[in-house]
Amino acid sequence: MITPDLSVPIPAEPGTLHFVGIGGSGMSGIARMFLAAGHRVTGSDRSESATTQQLREAGAEVFIGHDARHQEGADTLVVTSALWPDNPEYVAAKERGIPVLHRSLALKALTRGRRLVSVAGAHGKTTSTGMLVTALRELGADPSYVNGGVIQNLGASAEHGDGELFVLEADESDGSFLIYDTAIALVTNLDSDHLDHYGTAEAFDDAFVEFCSAASELVVLSADDEGTRRIGGRLVGSRVLTFGEAADADVRIASIRTDGPVAFTVVIDGRELEGRLQVPGRHNAVNAVGALTVLVGLGHDPEASLRALEAFSGTGRRFELHATVNGVSVYDDYAHHPTEVAAALAAARTVVGEGRIIAVHQPHLYTRTRDMAGEFAEAYEAAAEHTVVLDVYGAREDPIPGVTGELVSARFGDARAVDYVPDWQEAADRVAELARPGDFVITLSCGDVYRIIPQIVDALGAARS
Repeated sequence: MITPDLSVPIPAEPGTLHFVGIGGSGMSGIARMFLAAGHRVTGSDRSESATTQQLREAGAEVFIGHDARHQEGADTLVVTSALWPDNPEYVAAKERGIPVLHRSLALKALTRGRRLVSVAGAHGKTTSTGMLVTALRELGADPSYVNGGVIQNLGASAEHGDGELFVLEADESDGSFLIYDTAIALVTNLDSDHLDHYGTAEAFDDAFVEFCSAASELVVLSADDEGTRRIGGRLVGSRVLTFGEAADADVRIASIRTDGPVAFTVVIDGRELEGRLQVPGRHNAVNAVGALTVLVGLGHDPEASLRALEAFSGTGRRFELHATVNGVSVYDDYAHHPTEVAAALAAARTVVGEGRIIAVHQPHLYTRTRDMAGEFAEAYEAAAEHTVVLDVYGAREDPIPGVTGELVSARFGDARAVDYVPDWQEAADRVAELARPGDFVITLSCGDVYRIIPQIVDALGAARS
């Protein structure tokens, strides 16, 4: 993969922009924003998808496959860190001498002149961003936003608004979240990850301290998370509000109830207020209170903010129902870290009733699989009745010899609770063999595991026909 150059000057007039990998969740949102701003946008991706078709309908010219000719009419190239240095469009643009912007720089260009709310953290960023945007709109604000997933009640992952606020999901994986001119920073939690970029857990912490210290108006931190408490103690001169179940939280969660729609009680300035959500899982109650704390910090009424948060109905690839076949529900979730897997499966447990959870795990990244195989196995074995493990989705990494999905399955204490099935059709057939009415099948990964869902649906139908 390329090492992004975040020092490249952002053109005052980027002209026609060409996005390499335009179908990605982050890139597609940024491309839509430039289209809305009146720019000509072209792009390429390795395969056709619903996103590429939607971009065409919005006015973009989208190519499938990568070819140097695709970028010929562009004035600016936009890339991601996952791009390989021999990509022909990237190479041709460098040879032509046009600006090559990392997507974070393109996003920074969009935020010029706006009051920026940046949402960062290891887990819950996309959901928290979606909650914030939904609530702000319900409260009468009209923010611009770019999120890592589609906000289901709004039907978009990015949109131009006429208000002063711009809300974005800030990506810490490659350090690019440090380039934004953030006014309000929300950090959901910290979990040392992306050490392929940072090298050490200490450097990871240092980046978050820098991110929070640069926020010009407000920093909102979890009071429960060890990592956020650690960096909070290092902030000097920042206005900080905390949220969570800890006794010293500024916005304190007094209780969370998950028997049915998630409901919770919060205490703000001595007042007890009640909230409820459309999305399941106690982790989403915590996400909602983080968003509430930002809203309160922006000056919104707490009770009105809680009512506004009720309108949020989820984000794409976060606990998303795809089909119900012969009584078997098939969901998809973006969880790709053991902590996220545990949270997603805990949410599934609150809605599955008497049924069983059958998880389909696609390991993401060779390094993460190598380093966390045991933690993944522990999370799945504790919460799912059965797990089917696929092979590794390498994303930006080259394969590491000996690192396959079998590393995860081999770490299960009970070998009867797991199958390592690298062939997708065989995996779908195995799921159908296991499932019975009332069960809950869920695919988990930020790779392309969602593409197996049609095979699972077909196999479930064939098994009962």
